[in-house]
Amino acid sequence: MAGATWGGGPTPEIDWRMSAALENVPRGNDDLAEVTSLDGAVRMWLTLDSAYREGAVLTPERPVQMNGALTHVFHDDAIAALADRLSDLGTLRS
Repeated sequence: MAGATWGGGPTPEIDWRMSAALENVPRGNDDLAEVTSLDGAVRMWLTLDSAYREGAVLTPERPVQMNGALTHVFHDDAIAALADRLSDLGTLRS
């Protein structure tokens, strides 16, 4: 019988193409969720003023593993950590 192991393995790659909703950010006169790719949502969050960044909520279609834990919803610092991961891939434009 094979035993199960947890941790110690490499962190799974993030699927930047999965759908994600960026909520609590202004859209003209409305406060509607923007549904796009995870990549697009993180990039959009980076363009927001700091006050809107703090209140934003990012919900990916599937949980994302960050620092060994599955995360279903991202706020402020957690979205910034995603942006760092995206930056590490060399895909962010200056």
